[in-house]
Amino acid sequence: MLKPKLRALFVEYADCHRHPMNRLTHKIAIPLIVFHIVAMLTWIPLFTVAGVQVNAAHFAYLAAIGWYLSLHVRLGVTMALLFAICFPLAAVTPWPAVVAVAVAGWLVQLAGHVVWEKRSPAFLRNLLQALVGPLFFVAILTGDWKQGGGALAAR
Repeated sequence: MLKPKLRALFVEYADCHRHPMNRLTHKIAIPLIVFHIVAMLTWIPLFTVAGVQVNAAHFAYLAAIGWYLSLHVRLGVTMALLFAICFPLAAVTPWPAVVAVAVAGWLVQLAGHVVWEKRSPAFLRNLLQALVGPLFFVAILTGDWKQGGGALAAR
């Protein structure tokens, strides 16, 4: 069962993502956007601990995963694993490729909203929805949220 807070966030997100093609664009764009954000945040070094460079991505990761875990433990653990994959990928991806991924991800997402959904992204009304997007699609993949949204969508 989903907590009422998570259910409400998913209902709000689903309301802005009704068109099937928009949802498809997001399944492509969101992983690209998550990757580029993590990769770009690794470019901001903060300090070194025991020879390990701590950067802004580490703090963003901990904050996002902490929030996900507070909403749903199993989904939070899944998100932790998926987001963690971004760190080694970021370490071997040249910066021009990261920038290209960023541009591609945002253009695909923008196309979904402009061409098909004809509605602004949910995060423009509620910035928290930027974190909900990745969780929403993982919840669909795990069966914790049924495509179509609404009050009856969560199992």
